[in-house]
Amino acid sequence: MLRTLIAAGALALAPIAAAAHDTGPSDAQIAHIAYTAGQLDVAAAQQALKKSTNPEVRAFAELMARDHAAVNDQAVALVTRLGVSPEANPTSTALTEAAAATHDRLETLEGAAFDAAYVANEVAFHHTVNTALAGTLIPHADNAELKALLETGLSLFQSHQAHAEHLASSVR
Repeated sequence: MLRTLIAAGALALAPIAAAAHDTGPSDAQIAHIAYTAGQLDVAAAQQALKKSTNPEVRAFAELMARDHAAVNDQAVALVTRLGVSPEANPTSTALTEAAAATHDRLETLEGAAFDAAYVANEVAFHHTVNTALAGTLIPHADNAELKALLETGLSLFQSHQAHAEHLASSVR
C-alpha cells in the first residue's frame, strides 16, 4: 500500500521534473504548488480528525492541520504583499486529483486500518513534497522571500515526515 501511495505522489509531482528540464516552474506556479500541497494536507488531517479515535493519530492530525494552515497563511500574506497571483499548473492539478483519490480510499476504512493508511499516506506525501521542495521548488524560486519561506517549510515538513515515520511503527 505504501508503495502505491509513494508512486501516486511521484506521479503527481512528475510535471515538476518535466518543467525542470526546461526553465523550471515560475514563482507563481511554485506558490500554487506549495499552497495546494498545504491545503491538501490540512484536508487529510481534517479527515483523520473525523474518523480516528487513536489519540496519537489525532494529535498528529491536529499538528498537521495547524502547521500547514500556518505556513499557507504566511504564503498568502507573502504573495499578496508581492502582488503575485498563484498560477494553477499540471503539478498542482495532479496533486489535487491524487489527494481526492486517496481521500475516497481512506473514507472506506475504519479504526486501525484507517489509522495505518492515513499515517502511511502522510509518510509518502511528506517524502514526495519534501523531495520536490529540495530538488525543484526551492532551487527554481527566483524571489528571495519565497525561497526563504519554502526553506522554512521544508525544515518543518521534514520533521513532519520523521514524526509520521515514527508514528507508522506504532499504528500497524
